Amino acid sequence: MRESQLQQEDPMDRYKRENRRLQEASMRLEQENDDLAHELVTSKIALRNDLDQAEDKADVLNKELLLTKQRLVETEEEKRKQEEETAQLKEVFRKQLEKAEYEIKKTTAIIAEYKQICSQLSTRLEKQQAASKEELEVVKGKMMACKHCSDIFSKEGALKVATISREDQGSESDDEKDSLKKQLREMELELAQTKLQLVEAKCKIQELEHQRGALMNEIQAAKNSWFSKTLNSIKTATGTQPLQVPQAAQPPKEST
Repeated sequence: MRESQLQQEDPMDRYKRENRRLQEASMRLEQENDDLAHELVTSKIALRNDLDQAEDKADVLNKELLLTKQRLVETEEEKRKQEEETAQLKEVFRKQLEKAEYEIKKTTAIIAEYKQICSQLSTRLEKQQAASKEELEVVKGKMMACKHCSDIFSKEGALKVATISREDQGSESDDEKDSLKKQLREMELELAQTKLQLVEAKCKIQELEHQRGALMNEIQAAKNSWFSKTLNSIKTATGTQPLQVPQAAQPPKEST
């Protein structure tokens, strides 16, 4: 029926209607083409912008990478220098510590030797004092046993007023008194020399004790200085905040 209607229809009308349909289809396709072209241009622009941003970001990252590599090289160089400096400081500190320990041992040995000498001198002084007292008692006994000496000296050893004339004293009593006086002077001189040696030894011990205390203070100061330098070097290399170095306890000074 449709074919028969179309055959009956005027060909001109049919062609016009077909033309309108084709024009509508053409306009629709052109609109779609314009939309697709606009979308394509927009996509290209967006892609170009994204590409530019990616290239800029890549450039920034490359610059940061180069800076990071340069900082890494500088940090490694600084670290190597710090390690060398630390090794040198350790070596210097080790030598100073060994020297200080040797000096302390030497000083301790000298102090012990002087203490032993003082002890021996004290013992010797006590023995000499006891021997002097015994000899003095013996001399007093001899003086009291002598008739002429008992008239001159009292029991305590004090000199009495002379009641006998010089002509009555014999030459033997004079020789004995001179000998006793000479022995007393020699004993007093030896006792004074022993006391002087004891005082000198005590002064030397005090001086050595003072030197030992000063040496211990120098060792402690060297330790604190080395720790401070090491921590400051590590702080400088790592870029951290300064650390507080704990104050080491001072060693008690030796009593003099």
